[in-house]
Amino acid sequence: MLRSLVSRVIKALLWFAAGSVLLVLIFRFVPPPGTALMVERKIESWVDGKPIDLQRTWQPWDKISNDLKVAVIAGEDQKFAEHWGFDVEAIQAAIAHNEMGGSIRGASTLSQQVSKNLFLWSGRSYLRKGLEAWFTGLIEILWSKQRILEVYLNSVEWDDGVFGAQAAAQHHFGVNASALSVQQASYLAAVLPNPREWSASRPTSYVAGRASWIRRQMQQLGGDDYLLGLNNSRKF
Repeated sequence: MLRSLVSRVIKALLWFAAGSVLLVLIFRFVPPPGTALMVERKIESWVDGKPIDLQRTWQPWDKISNDLKVAVIAGEDQKFAEHWGFDVEAIQAAIAHNEMGGSIRGASTLSQQVSKNLFLWSGRSYLRKGLEAWFTGLIEILWSKQRILEVYLNSVEWDDGVFGAQAAAQHHFGVNASALSVQQASYLAAVLPNPREWSASRPTSYVAGRASWIRRQMQQLGGDDYLLGLNNSRKF
C-alpha cells in the first residue's frame, strides 16, 4: 500500500511538472488571458459583497512606454538583467532585517512577482514559496528577459482591479500606455510596493519623493539604452 501511494505521488508530481512546463512554454508566445491574482481579487469581492470591475487590456512590448519599463526596473529590481530570477544579496538582507522583528521586508524580483501573480495565490506559506521558486526557474529558462518584463507590465495591479500598464495609464492619467511621460511612469512605479493604498494620480509626499528617486535611478541605469540588452536577451 505504501509503495502504491509513493508511486501515485511521484506520478502526480511528474504530471504537474510536465503540465507547468507546457503552460509556461505556451505563455512564452501567447498572452496570458488572466492571472491568479485577478481570480483572487474577484473571489474576494464576492466574499466581501463589494463588486469589483477588473480592468485589463494586453499591450505588446512596443506599445508600452520605454519610460515605464525602465521605471519599474529602477524601482523594483535593478539587478533584473543580471540575475536568474533570484537576488541572493537582497534575500539575505531581507532575512537579516526580518529576524530583527518589526516590519517585514520582501526581496522578490520581477521574475518572482510574475510567477506569483500569474500562477499562484497570496500568502507566505512554504508551499507557495516553493511553487514560486519552481515557476520562477521555469520562466527564467524558457522566456527572454524582455518577455518576463512584458508579462509583468501586463499583469501587475495598479489599483483595486486595475491590472496592466494600459488600464493603469488610462485609469490614472487618461492616456495610453505608449504615451506615458517620464514623470507619470515614475509615479506608477513608485506605488508598486502598495498599489491598493497609494495612488499614482494622487501621490502623497512619500510617493512623490520615491518617484523622484526612481527618475534619478532611471538616468543612472541609462534610460532607453538599458533596454537594448533586454531586447537582445534570448535563452534558446
